[in-house]
Amino acid sequence: MVQGRKLPIGIQDFESLRKDNYVYVDKTEYIYKLVHSGKPYFLSRPRRFGKSLFLSTLRAYFEGRRELFTGLKIMELEGDGPDAWQKYPVFYFDFNKKNFKTDTALEEVLAEHLKEWESLYGDERKETSLEERFRYLLVKAVEKTGMNAVVLVDEYDKALLETDEERLEHNKAVFKGFFSTLKSYDHYLKFVFLTGVTKFSKVSIFSDLNQLNDISLDNEYNGICGITQSELTECFGPEIEQLAETEGMDQNTCLIQLKKMYDGYHFGNDTDGVYNPFSLLNAFSRKNFGMYWFATGTPTFLIEKLKKSGFDAKRFTGEEFYEEEGSLTDYRVESDDPVPLFYQTGYLTIKGFDKEFRSYALGYPNEEVKYGFLKSLAPYYLCAEKETNPLDVRSFVLDIRKGNTDSLRDRFTALFARLPYPTDEKIVEQNFQNVIYIVFMLLGQYTFTEIHSAKGRADCIVETDDYVYIFEFKRDKSAQEALKQIEDMDYAKPYAADKRKLLKIGVNFDSKERSINGWEVR
Repeated sequence: MVQGRKLPIGIQDFESLRKDNYVYVDKTEYIYKLVHSGKPYFLSRPRRFGKSLFLSTLRAYFEGRRELFTGLKIMELEGDGPDAWQKYPVFYFDFNKKNFKTDTALEEVLAEHLKEWESLYGDERKETSLEERFRYLLVKAVEKTGMNAVVLVDEYDKALLETDEERLEHNKAVFKGFFSTLKSYDHYLKFVFLTGVTKFSKVSIFSDLNQLNDISLDNEYNGICGITQSELTECFGPEIEQLAETEGMDQNTCLIQLKKMYDGYHFGNDTDGVYNPFSLLNAFSRKNFGMYWFATGTPTFLIEKLKKSGFDAKRFTGEEFYEEEGSLTDYRVESDDPVPLFYQTGYLTIKGFDKEFRSYALGYPNEEVKYGFLKSLAPYYLCAEKETNPLDVRSFVLDIRKGNTDSLRDRFTALFARLPYPTDEKIVEQNFQNVIYIVFMLLGQYTFTEIHSAKGRADCIVETDDYVYIFEFKRDKSAQEALKQIEDMDYAKPYAADKRKLLKIGVNFDSKERSINGWEVR
């Protein structure tokens, strides 16, 4: 068994990856296609999905670093053509490394980049504006090298997402002035490529640069970042073998588990699934099916958006949950709908496409995201600090498996007691429903759980090896009424011949008392 291969976890520099002999999933065929079919592009992908590495690979290509591409697909595609491997002046903007919570942070990043390039192509011009310095550099770079310039922008939207509303407007204005240069100086440019998590609607980097080709939902670029199924089996055979051996399973079972945990991203309609590369590589490195992407933290801006939106957790599991094409590709800060942001940040992905209405069906991509996201929601609905999670899933599961209904009652009582109670009745009802939903969705990781809301079906059914639970929840009514509904609607009929113990549980929650005041088990 091969051991000790270097996996590129956190490696974003193509040169380092190639020179230090890390495992590389060859994406250079995409570079050839982009370079030879267009000029200005935009790509949106979730965080830690390989955008920075792809941009670094583009940089090496345009710098003529042919030696770094030995044995890769692009060497065969380029051949010995006269235009292959020429060196261009590259302007690489990296917004990853800066904290944008100060007033002039964006200007400082831009000025730092310009100062570096002024040492190569022209004198430092502090007395002029940032955009004027950029225009001057583009002209000088072309004059000095005889080659048009390449502009690569990595994570442009970090300066917009990780700041407050006042600085957001300021930074949008800075972008308007600075990057409008890319349109007016187009004849000096060979190639332009921007990446980010989101595509901000009404930000002049896009309204002014209306010539940008947004390839974020193009089927042919579905696998430009991340790892496809064929790439997984072709490039990571030794790692799959080692993980399977450590986990005590055969390789086929290991592949099934990898797919359940980390696959399932789709960036187009009717496309193959894509694996989250960060989680996949960490699973191979640590030889464990962990929640690695979630361990890096849910972005603050996403939680703030969630709080303001009156988020209904149940929306994201319906089979008929659709969003129009335009809403997925553009993010509007003023919009109360968090769905586009949830999609663009990787918490939802495309599950289907309605051609007639040009709408996408959305859902969780995989189990890592589904259960990690639900766990991260609990503290915000239960008035807990971000560092704590009052929902003890393990204890819930153990009680369910043992048939301990008294302990289950006490756990639900404790959870409901933590609910915030605004005066708005709709929010009270939504918070109540969300906690029920989150609890049972998390139980579904360890049990067979069905959650229903339509009339004629119980609120929730949970099955274990020894028990079948049928739950019906009421608010400001009675547990007897909930239990009567289970009986009257004959929810237990499908289990008439089942040998497991059947438990029907009616629950009533009292809004004024902020607690469960009825719990009946039959």
